[in-house]
Amino acid sequence: MPDLSVALADLLAADFAASPVTASQVGRTEFDEQLDDLSADAFAARDASAAALLARLDAIAEDGLAPDEAIDRDLARSVLRGRLIVAPFEQWRRDPVTYSGPITSGLFILFLHRLRPEADLVDAAAARLEQVGRVVDAGIANLDPALAHPLIVERGLGAARGGARYVRDLVWRDVEDPAARERLRTAGEQAAPHLDRYVAHLEALLPRAHGSWQLGEDAYSRVLREREVLPYDARSLRDRGQAELERLDAEMATLARDATGNADYVEVLREDDANHPPTERAMLEAYTAWTAKAHDFLAGTGLVTLPDGEDCAVVPSPVFQRPVLGVASYIGPPAFSDRQRGHFFVPFAPDGASEEEVQARLSNNSYGGIPTTAVHEAYPGHHWHMVMRKRNPSTVRRVYSTPYFNEGWALYAERVMRERSFFEDPLHVLQHLNATLFRAARIVVDTSLHLGEMSHDEAVAFMVERAALPEPVAKAEVGRYCAWPTQASSYLTGCVEILAIRERYLAARGFAGVSPAEVPVGEIRGFHDALASSGSLPLGLADRAVMATLR
Repeated sequence: MPDLSVALADLLAADFAASPVTASQVGRTEFDEQLDDLSADAFAARDASAAALLARLDAIAEDGLAPDEAIDRDLARSVLRGRLIVAPFEQWRRDPVTYSGPITSGLFILFLHRLRPEADLVDAAAARLEQVGRVVDAGIANLDPALAHPLIVERGLGAARGGARYVRDLVWRDVEDPAARERLRTAGEQAAPHLDRYVAHLEALLPRAHGSWQLGEDAYSRVLREREVLPYDARSLRDRGQAELERLDAEMATLARDATGNADYVEVLREDDANHPPTERAMLEAYTAWTAKAHDFLAGTGLVTLPDGEDCAVVPSPVFQRPVLGVASYIGPPAFSDRQRGHFFVPFAPDGASEEEVQARLSNNSYGGIPTTAVHEAYPGHHWHMVMRKRNPSTVRRVYSTPYFNEGWALYAERVMRERSFFEDPLHVLQHLNATLFRAARIVVDTSLHLGEMSHDEAVAFMVERAALPEPVAKAEVGRYCAWPTQASSYLTGCVEILAIRERYLAARGFAGVSPAEVPVGEIRGFHDALASSGSLPLGLADRAVMATLR
């Protein structure tokens, strides 16, 4: 339908113009020389644009739309509704990473994927570095101590310091040509003082900050229902997370007793955490080995279709990311490119971390836990999904995503690899279950934090006691939940929804009541391929997309 295609094209054009860094991330290289406009006027214009585009899409009736077109329309509507729900919260007045993030990621992404000749990349990076002062000025003008919470400011302060070091000392090291490298080093030296100025501003802002991170019950519930197309509100989701926490507690106690003779799985896990790589380099090597094992397992079993030419690089986390993220992460290949290489980032400690903190972080990456994380981030988790997602012909499905699908899929990937006997040791299974319990604890903590019913310190203690996290990791985790409301609930919520979709799919294929481990692998592969290639849809829409493949 022409009205729909025009509206969707206008949405993409507006979003790429508003965020050139996002455009670069998906492979639209014509935006590589620009940084985002993060002024107050720009945020107001984005909200107005979202409202106008949503009205246009709401006016397009489903009659006459093909099933895939209807899903594309509803995906765009969910994205815009989500923006408008959280717009009054004005995150851009609260979180310093709003400003440092596009600077660092906007430079890093250029050299990560290298979609253009090096000389062009250096031109683009230098152009973005010239705009750092403008972005910093916007952050200084916009951040409001009456809205910003000290915890979020402190987190942003670490990110800004990491960004200053990246711009000054590191970004130019990715350039091979000596003259171009020197040019970029000079550009970084000229931009870094602006980030130093931002750091100084945040240091002065920190003691004056007295705002809140709490999104609130109404907005949280509306995000679940209108953005994620889920049948929950914040409180019913918390109840579900608590129920899963208790169920997993019982299952893990039984497994720990059977495997070790000790039903206290927290004690068993902490003993296993002591068996961790001695250095960050050894941790990287262990993750690399298990990523290869997971790939080979998929190739041998046929549990999924592995696209020709895909590969996943296992590398240390970027320096600027380390102060704000204490766990593994992943960046997929750009949607608008022929690249199929993804990057699995292993969680190195921030610069200046004490040896005690480094060892505490390493203990959260034990030899027993590394296999399930490799599955989650790479095969058949994020990396495999993102490569398959590129196959979808819909541009909006290759650009817009939700963590409830992305993270739900990756946690489901752990589950299905357990079902198919990938894990070699009972402790691997126990660590996998603990990773799932950790996600249940995240639901309880995230909802409680944003409902205003749990303090930061209570949340840290909960994650240490119930998810067996080392305290430095628990603090980094809770800081992330405060800064990114609703995301932490996405993992287990999405996984449970995907399991329900799988049950309906297999029932329709004649396997109602059959254990998934006993279903022929070709049937399971068909489900996996259909779901992963449908995009990263809100789960209610993903259900429609997958079931439509059976007609």
